[in-house]
Amino acid sequence: MDSLIITDNWRYPTTLLCIYGFFSTVKPLEPFLIPYLTGPDKNLTAEQVNNQIFPVWTYSYLSVLVPVFLLTDWLRYKPVVVFQCVMLFTTTALLLWTVSVPAMQAVQFFYGVVTASEVAYFSYIYSVLDLKRYRKATSYSRSVQLLGYTVGYVLGQLLVSFDLMSYNNILVFTLVLTAIALFTSCLLPMPQKSMFFHRGHGMQTTAEEAKSKTSLEDGKGETVERGKVEADAEKELKAENLEEPDGTQSYGQVLLQLWRDFRCCYSSRQLVYWSVWWAMATCGYNQTVNYVQVLWEHVQPAQNFSIYNGGVEAASTLLSAATAYGIGFTEVRWEQWGELALGGFSGLGAASLFIMTFTGNIWVCYSGYVVFKCLYMLLITIAMYQIAADLSMERYALVFGANNFGALALQTIITSVVVDSRGLGLAIIPQFTIYASYFSVIAVVFTLRGLYSIWRAQRSKEITPPDKDETPGSEEHRF
Repeated sequence: MDSLIITDNWRYPTTLLCIYGFFSTVKPLEPFLIPYLTGPDKNLTAEQVNNQIFPVWTYSYLSVLVPVFLLTDWLRYKPVVVFQCVMLFTTTALLLWTVSVPAMQAVQFFYGVVTASEVAYFSYIYSVLDLKRYRKATSYSRSVQLLGYTVGYVLGQLLVSFDLMSYNNILVFTLVLTAIALFTSCLLPMPQKSMFFHRGHGMQTTAEEAKSKTSLEDGKGETVERGKVEADAEKELKAENLEEPDGTQSYGQVLLQLWRDFRCCYSSRQLVYWSVWWAMATCGYNQTVNYVQVLWEHVQPAQNFSIYNGGVEAASTLLSAATAYGIGFTEVRWEQWGELALGGFSGLGAASLFIMTFTGNIWVCYSGYVVFKCLYMLLITIAMYQIAADLSMERYALVFGANNFGALALQTIITSVVVDSRGLGLAIIPQFTIYASYFSVIAVVFTLRGLYSIWRAQRSKEITPPDKDETPGSEEHRF
């Protein structure tokens, strides 16, 4: 009964989640974190921040991602949303009241926990709403979160440019906003079900999802392997009989189900190609975004220049959102041209990074960053759509999470070798040279793969005779 009430009254949980998403993402100091840490307030060196402090975030994120993912489902989302806000409050407080390198490393560790817990924010709404409300609720929650980031960046730029608040006072203001988010998170309704541990009897089973799609073709025209999917479906039906009467599953059953779902989802080779790009590009994007402020500080030190980091972040966020939104109105056969687009636009991203790395003009560096970020958001939007279209079962969170885990694993390797002081500990210019070269490799690989796919498709058209039984209008039109 409680679940029915919550589902019908969809505006209440959606509104609370949007309020939480807004106040938890307004971070005015974030664009000015490097000037704050290297300035008189913390008096750290750029080398300490770059090579000793920032790498901790990557290690923390990787180490807690899988446990947080499982705990999110087991605890049914809301406790992890509240926990995320508590960790965010702790991170801000430590940043404000501590000074040493170990303390700043603790800040990065807790922020890694915050980042890993975002899965709860994006999954919560699906557990309390009807399927027909998913699109609107997702649109609202993501838009409000984007608005929060943008407001934070603009507000930070105004406060710094007009000297309205010191960096420390900005952090105190952020603590107040985080407290509002924490209070809001406590008001969220508690979901009655989850995807794996607490599956309600009314939820569609994995087997049913798999069987319902065995007759469909994926986005590239490849037929899903019927025998394999149906075999997985039968196994799932047997697994359903092992569930507890209240719909809960044991830890071992969940892990086994996750593995079966994982194998079934990645049965499409095209989905694997798109996922490989996702992991590689997201790794490079995260490294660039994490360390770009160090590059800006190198090109134009804050004490010699009125910095506009907040304005640049706000502009890049809004333009990226507009770029991603515009893809929805572009009628392109991405299943045919998508891989070539991945290669070509990745090449432009690499060129932007090279320009950022070797320019001595901060405005050119700012512009290169905006272009790079927009290109990534454009491509990741295409990738998300194509991967969702290729899935043989509705396990979007599992696939997206696996791709992000792959990106994070790559990022950890790069960080430990290139950035960490216990590895090469490279300065910022050699670092960005490596990042730009990394995207160049991605561009070459996927451009060649895209050209091969187009050649193979054209050759297949020439060789395969038209179907005599085909009637006009019977061909499915795909975008």
